[in-house]
Amino acid sequence: MRPRTLLFWLALAVPAALMVADLARGSLAMDLLHPTGELSLRLMVLALLPGPLVEVFGPNRFLRGWVAIRRNLGVAAFGYGLLHLAFYAVDMGALQPIVAEFTLPAIWTGWLGFAFMLAAAAVSRDAAMAAMGRRLWKRVQQGIYAAFILALSHWALLDRDWAPPLIHLAPVALAWVLRFVVRVNRRFNRRTFA
Repeated sequence: MRPRTLLFWLALAVPAALMVADLARGSLAMDLLHPTGELSLRLMVLALLPGPLVEVFGPNRFLRGWVAIRRNLGVAAFGYGLLHLAFYAVDMGALQPIVAEFTLPAIWTGWLGFAFMLAAAAVSRDAAMAAMGRRLWKRVQQGIYAAFILALSHWALLDRDWAPPLIHLAPVALAWVLRFVVRVNRRFNRRTFA
């Protein structure tokens, strides 16, 4: 691993280390659920944005660098999702109450979102892409969009407040709208000049 990549991963790990240290010092696991979930979502936003932005603005140096770390951001989002799940398990204290809550929409949306994140993270290496073929690999990776929507729903249903999740959705939705407009404009120009 290159030194710059190692430093990047160390920076991504700092919040997790601080949260685990808080738990070790006696903080309640319940108090660490929101920060881990929100950080996971923010990292997902950062992982989802560069693709459409490159298509809209073209591959400049900044966006190429962002695309280069996109996979790391996605894996880090999964890591914070896993930490969120670990704190949830500690907070619940036993398997029975976890199972009892599973059918609640606010809970199963989180579990299903985590399953999509797990699938994408499990095949996030170049070797997995080579073994699966680019097409299948990309389809599994696109599950992160479902994970993102499910995680936003999980948050909104738990807090009974759609405003914070919609704020996190806004940049991704805007990037996708811009991408759609650019694609439509390109098709129109091709037909006009054909």
